[in-house]
Order: sequence, then C-alpha cells, then structure tokens
Amino acid sequence: MGERPELPDRLPITVADNHAHLDIHRDDAPRVDLEQVIAEAAAVGVDRIVQIGCDIGSARWTHGILDDHPALLGGVAIHPNEAAKHEQAGDLDAVIDEIASLAAHPRIRVIGETGLDYFRTGPEGVAAQHHSFRRHIALAKELGLALQIHDRDAHEDVMRILAEEGAPEKTVMHCYSGDMEMARECVRRGYYLSFAGTVTFKSAKDLRNALAVTPLEHLLVETDAPYLTPTPHRGRGNAPYLIPHTVRSMAATLNVAVPTLCEALSANSEAVYGTWA
Repeated sequence: MGERPELPDRLPITVADNHAHLDIHRDDAPRVDLEQVIAEAAAVGVDRIVQIGCDIGSARWTHGILDDHPALLGGVAIHPNEAAKHEQAGDLDAVIDEIASLAAHPRIRVIGETGLDYFRTGPEGVAAQHHSFRRHIALAKELGLALQIHDRDAHEDVMRILAEEGAPEKTVMHCYSGDMEMARECVRRGYYLSFAGTVTFKSAKDLRNALAVTPLEHLLVETDAPYLTPTPHRGRGNAPYLIPHTVRSMAATLNVAVPTLCEALSANSEAVYGTWA
C-alpha cells in the first residue's frame, strides 16, 4: 500500500466527512486509532465525521463509541449485501429490529447505508435487498432521521423504490455514482448528493459532469474511508484527513472558490444531521 499520505493543506473553512467506516481497516493496515483519526482530520479542517455501521457488528460498535467522541455522529443499517446473507440465515427482520433499537441513541442521526447493490449480490438476493431497503426507508421516516443510500449498478430500482415508498425529508445519495440526468432528478426530488474520492479520478468525467449540474445547496462530501482514496493517493488507505483533496477537486469542477464550497458543505451537513455539539 506504500507510505501513508501526508496531511494536505488545511481547508479555509471546516467541513464534515459525511460517511466513513472507522471500524474497518484495509489489508495489512493496523486498526485505526480513533483519537488520531479525529485529530488529524481536525488539523486539516475536517472537524466533524459521520461514522457508518452497516452490518450488525459495526452498528453495535458505532453505537458504543459515540458518547466518548463529540466529533462523531453515527449511522446504522444493514448493508444491502448483508441483507441477502441475513435473509438466507432467516434473521433479516430481527437484525433490522435491532438496528431500530440502536438508532434510538441521540447521536445516531442516520439510517444507512441502505439501498441496493446488484454488483456483489446476484439475482437470488434481489428480493431480500428490496425488502430490507423498504424497511429502512420506513424506519428513517418513523424516527425522523436522515437516510443514506448505497446504490451500485441499481440506479433505476433505487429511484423507483424511493418514489414508491416516499423518501424521507433528508435523503442522501452516498458516494453518488449516477449520471448527469440522474443528478438532476435527485435534485428535483430534494435529495442530497454526496461525492467521494472517485470524483477526483481521471476516468470519472461522467461523475464530474453530474457534480457540475448539482447546486451547492444539495452537495455533501465524504471519504467512504478506508476506501475510495482521492487522487493523488489513489490505491492507498483512505481517512477523513484526505478530504481536502476531494473538496478542492470539487471546487475546480464547479468553478467556485474553495471557501464558498466549504461553507455550503458545512451548512448542508448540519441541515441534514443537526449539530455535533
């Protein structure tokens, strides 16, 4: 994986990492030191992080750390790929019920990531994913929480099910991967689009086109750490302190000043999740 990337230049206005998995470590990398992760992020202007637990073990872990780390808010859900496994095991509804219990914690502000993934789960898992997705949508609305959507190779069905069920007031397309027309439709429906390090990749012209038509008031930024490390460190482990690379790339695509984008990203994060204090 090479040497650990150095800290980038600090952002002029602080922003939030809208989606990270701080319980996951890649390959032979050591487990993260939460205090170090939070301190390094704050040093470059990333002073708030949404920690996402998307299987039952990581959801419990997320629930357990929030009281001791004021820079963190949490999200919990059963990932669509996990949904198919739990359906096969016969306990899908039971683990979603546990997600509902965990989500009662006052610092858990997100149901997610939930949605559909047709890349890793074949046709035999589609029904379980649809059932799980619909239950999570209902849970977010019942609890008044934001919904974070995982959408991989399933754009049409994700948008259809959100329309059928009625999306929560605060719906976030995590690691947005659709095209320009889908971005316009998401904006029309009032969704937020969260961009990850993928938007910095040389090959991601279509993704930058989608970003370019998204108004500032609908934008969020994330790492999806430890995955999707932005250029120029693609291929290495990701962490919240690397978000400035993504923010500066987004600002260039949007042709706006970095402070202007930072202000919007920060305000949007608190509009969706509330304050971290």
